[in-house]
Order: sequence, then structure tokens, then C-alpha cells
Amino acid sequence: MGLLEGKRGIIMGIANDRSIASSIAKVLHSEGAKLGFSYLPDTGERERNKQRLLQVTDGLDPQVVCPCDVTKDDDIKAFFQDVKEKMGTIDFLIHSIAFAPTADLKLNTIECSREGFANAMDVSVYSFLATSRAAADLMVDGGSICAMTYYGGEKVMPGYNLMGLCKSALDTSVKYAAYELGSRNIRVNAISAGPIKTLAASAVGDFKSMLGMYESVSPLGRNVDGGDVGHGTTFLVSDLSRMITGEIMHIDAGFNIMGGTVLKS
Repeated sequence: MGLLEGKRGIIMGIANDRSIASSIAKVLHSEGAKLGFSYLPDTGERERNKQRLLQVTDGLDPQVVCPCDVTKDDDIKAFFQDVKEKMGTIDFLIHSIAFAPTADLKLNTIECSREGFANAMDVSVYSFLATSRAAADLMVDGGSICAMTYYGGEKVMPGYNLMGLCKSALDTSVKYAAYELGSRNIRVNAISAGPIKTLAASAVGDFKSMLGMYESVSPLGRNVDGGDVGHGTTFLVSDLSRMITGEIMHIDAGFNIMGGTVLKS
């Protein structure tokens, strides 16, 4: 019997099979969870976003596969209405959504545009609050909400730039949401994973150097992968973590504890 047998939840933010959320979905499913998914609505007739998601969910017995543009309140409302009709209540929400315009992300943080800043915060932070609010209404017996963050929201990581500001705001949003939803027995946490090769990571500075730095500096001497994040997420949405809320759990081979970058011999 799986750790999540009998539990139902939503995963938002799968772009393709390399997404962190894709790895999370596979681990949660292997532990018995029933899953529903959102995808960014397609603008063309080829429905590329939907097809990429369906490639990931093939074999995962998806209960819901529906579009949702998290910058639109009506889309969020419609998506969770579909979830309610097809799944009834849910036990958890995985929010793995972040975005910043490439032009702004490549600039020094103090040079980003007002429009780019607002867009990045809307997608990366407000969407977490909006979807958490909607999901909480379907968690009638309590539940768990988990966001994906990064150490660049705590300390300066050159090249992470505007997204670092977004992750910092997201981390604080997790803590306030944990406080406000605690009376409803809903726990809210975030996972701060080490660098993983994803579509989003390709837009961040010198990502290859970042991978090398983590491997050289972290106490465990290696990088993490999507499966590591999947197992950590399983813990946070399971009953094993029933007294944990408002936490930023680092899954980074211990990199975050280091105060220097002296390379190991």
C-alpha cells in the first residue's frame, strides 16, 4: 500500500517531461495518489502545451487535465470548478509555476522593467495565493499545499536576478498562508531544490557553472534530481508531515548550510 493511497491532489506547472513537477507527479502516482493537472492554454490549433502534458501523464491515470492561465481569475475559478466536478474534494496542491520575461531576467535586478517585475510577481507569487485559496475550499478535511522555491530567494545567486525577488516573496507568502490556513488544518510548505536541468533553468545565468558549484560545495558532493524532489514532496503531502507547516525544506545536498565556496580537494 502506497504512502498516498486514497489521497487526491492537483499538480500545476508541468511544461514538459523535464519539469520538476513531472518528476513529482510520477513519484506521487507511484505512492497511490490520484492526480489532476493543469496546463497553460494553447494559442494555436496544435495544442502543444496540452500534448506535452499528456505525454507526461500517460500512464498516470489523470483525473483532470484542463487548461488554466493563472494570470486570469476566471481561469482559476473554472479550473477548480472542473476539479470539484471530477474529483470532489482534494487533499493537496502542488504549485510549480514561475515566470519572468527573458529580457528582464537577463538584466541586472535594478534594471528590470516595471512591467516585467509586475508580470513576474503575478505569475510566480500571486498565482500561488490565488490557487491556494481556490484549492483550500476543496480541502474539506484539511490538506497540504506545497510550492517550489529556490535558494536564490534567500541569498544572492548571480544570474538568478529578478526571479530571486519572486522566490523571496513566494517564501514569505508560504509562511503567511500557513498561518492563515492552519485553523482549517491545511499545511503550507515549500521545497527549495538544488539546480535541476529544466526548461526554466535554461534562462538563468550560467546554469552549467551553477551545477558544478553545487556538486563541489555541497556536503554530499553531488547534485539532486527530480526524483529527489518528488520523494520530498511525497513526505510533505503525506500524513507523516502532519505537524509541519510554514517550512522551506531544502533538498539541495546540504548546499544551503555552507558559508563559503571553498572547493573540496
